[in-house]
Amino acid sequence: MNKRTLLLSSAALAALGAQARQKPNIIYIMCDDMGYGDLACYGQQYIATPNIDRMAAEGMRFTDAYAGSPVSAPSRATFMTGQHSGHTHVRGNREYWNNGNLQQNLYGDNADYTLVGQEPYDVNHVIIPEIFKDNGYTTGMFGKWAGGHEQSNSTPDKRGIDEYYGYICQFQAHLYYPNFLNEYSRSRGDEGVRRVTLEQNIQHPMFGADYRKRAQYSADLIHEKALEWLDKQTGEQPFLGIFTYTLPHAELVQPEDSILLAYKNFFCQEKVFGGQQGNRYNATQTGHADFAAMITRLDAQVGQILDKLKEKGLDDNTIVIFTSDNGPHEEGGADPAFFNRDGLLKGTKRSTHEGGIRIPFIVRWPGKVQAGAVSDHQLAFYDLMPTFCDIAGIENYADRYRNPDLDSDPFDGISFYPTLTGQGTQPEHEFLYWEFHETNMMGLRMGDWKLIVRQGNCELYDLATDIHEDHDVAAEYPEVVRKMKDIIKREHTDSSLFRVTLPK
Repeated sequence: MNKRTLLLSSAALAALGAQARQKPNIIYIMCDDMGYGDLACYGQQYIATPNIDRMAAEGMRFTDAYAGSPVSAPSRATFMTGQHSGHTHVRGNREYWNNGNLQQNLYGDNADYTLVGQEPYDVNHVIIPEIFKDNGYTTGMFGKWAGGHEQSNSTPDKRGIDEYYGYICQFQAHLYYPNFLNEYSRSRGDEGVRRVTLEQNIQHPMFGADYRKRAQYSADLIHEKALEWLDKQTGEQPFLGIFTYTLPHAELVQPEDSILLAYKNFFCQEKVFGGQQGNRYNATQTGHADFAAMITRLDAQVGQILDKLKEKGLDDNTIVIFTSDNGPHEEGGADPAFFNRDGLLKGTKRSTHEGGIRIPFIVRWPGKVQAGAVSDHQLAFYDLMPTFCDIAGIENYADRYRNPDLDSDPFDGISFYPTLTGQGTQPEHEFLYWEFHETNMMGLRMGDWKLIVRQGNCELYDLATDIHEDHDVAAEYPEVVRKMKDIIKREHTDSSLFRVTLPK
């Protein structure tokens, strides 16, 4: 055994001793636009995901878990705020980069926006990292923020995050080789989030054939920062890591390495995409290979996270959750129909049908979560706040952190800690709720009943017998429809920014 191994072993032993004294650590990995059927452990036949499959074999896989919304920013908002999309402030991808913010910043010869980001989270409503920072946790976030623009009062440094690296703006994340990323470190004494110019990237254009000469791949840079942050954890202070990785979201561009080459010439047919400059999606001649490789690349990163926890001796005291922010996308040349040919779920991203909101959800917690378990417990992202608080032993979070100035600003989640640990009785949701203004759709699940509201018109499906939502039975069950409509009208609070048509 060499000296380096001895030092690592000593550090691991020290961390193991500290575990007995500290609260559990939490790692939350939320990838971007991965569909319910994009993992082998959920039935995918074309893409290799051995590390996530192993995570499922060593933990609990959920079959009826839901995102908070069918698109990115509002789905992340339901996670952060513990509110469903009828209550939370951010209910859509409201952008600030296109609100008169002219492209005046030059990165090399590349013009970029002077202000980037999305609609800010309500600063009067507490979010998860603020709760955990207040209860002795150190917090790190790596990937998409999507909770406020650069000049808002809702950036990571102002919302309980100690270390951040990634994209403040999710539109910027359309490029995997961007001009800049954003960074913040409380321990370094940073005054706020700053831009980090990617000097090699800006030597080449943002669009076209020469774009692929860029070498600073954001997915790798973000992952490396996350691993560096994990490596700093000693076991003496509990940590909350929020890893909002961008894979496998469009654009379908990545390094030409062994992961991608394994899928080149693998598919009998390929997807050719000519690019879309306005949305920052560069062209690809091998869309299927690119998409498959991006998921396998993400899988390798998950494996490295799990390996790092074991190396540090933190594995047994760390709960790791893997999920996706919404259903599969069709942007940038992606082809969800090709990879999900069983057609299990109807709809994709932006739809409140099952395909747009039902997502993979896997939890691994050695010694606490039964290995190989499969659960059909119905949960949504707004359940994570109470569940995280139960894991950390944070009591009465709803009373302690409720907005004192607004009685109608509730928390909507129900902890699924009993399902994870087998301790106590698991409360069930009466319903799960979604609304999305861009497609003017709403959704409500009540038991096996699923109500879809499309421009005010109601459709009813029985998921027990019609998982693909093909047979509208609203006319046969008017009382069920009436009850579900009443719930929607009760739960929805009006938003001047994100308007939907309530059921007629």
